[in-house]
Amino acid sequence: MKDNAIISIEAVIAYIEHHLDGRLELSQIAEAVHYSKYHLHRTFTETTGMTIHDYTQRRQLTEGAKLLVFSDKPVMEIALICGYESQQAFSQAFKAMYKLPPAKYREKGSFYPLQLPFTLHPGRAAAAFTLRDIRPAEQADIPDWMNLMRLVIDGYPMMDEADYLAHLEESIAGRHALVLRNDQALIGAMAFTDSPGSITFLGVHPQYRSQGIQQLFLDALLETCLPGQEISTTTYREGDRADTGYRKMLEQLGFAEGELLTEFGYPTQRFVLPPREQEDDSCDE
Repeated sequence: MKDNAIISIEAVIAYIEHHLDGRLELSQIAEAVHYSKYHLHRTFTETTGMTIHDYTQRRQLTEGAKLLVFSDKPVMEIALICGYESQQAFSQAFKAMYKLPPAKYREKGSFYPLQLPFTLHPGRAAAAFTLRDIRPAEQADIPDWMNLMRLVIDGYPMMDEADYLAHLEESIAGRHALVLRNDQALIGAMAFTDSPGSITFLGVHPQYRSQGIQQLFLDALLETCLPGQEISTTTYREGDRADTGYRKMLEQLGFAEGELLTEFGYPTQRFVLPPREQEDDSCDE
């Protein structure tokens, strides 16, 4: 992706952030950044892996969830602040994403974001990555890893940062975490367990999701870390409107559907990848 396109998308993201308290339409955003709406739709989706509609809806509902938990504003007022013309429309959209109506979510009192603002990497040329580019994570990677986690939080409902950080530190200490960088930018990360074999986190910067990096991490896991093991992970259930493509990604990687689960109160599904017949060095060596 050329720098001028990335700079334009950064302008779009900034515009959206400054107008979360109103109705956001593609034509309005395109006019503000001097793009045709068709070109903007294509460029934004290619750059971020998400449509403008999905991104703005998730950002506005995230702000709505924050207001529900941290303010005493009426639901109708929050609906208007988030660009919805009625409380009913807001409640329907909110429940589809958060799995609770606004009043119940407020009563529960635990905020988590659907979507945080994207940040892009101008000047990062596309590269052909290999397994050799993936290495064990170190403590120094933690700040960048946490920033990446916030960028891909759309794939991890109910994420609690403090709890996640504690588990990340354990994973790094146990050499159960891998990273991939492009120059100084962290563009991908994976955390896993070995007994049983499971992927607890697989995040790729939105700007790089079309480069096959998910497959590269999976190959590193199966060939150098957990050879001969079955691998499992969990993701959204079929039809969940909050899913921005994580089920499809696992299916493309060869995972098969497993049992339905509920994790931290959220409906999910287990996905399983059969063992790969191969022997190689361990990640610990």
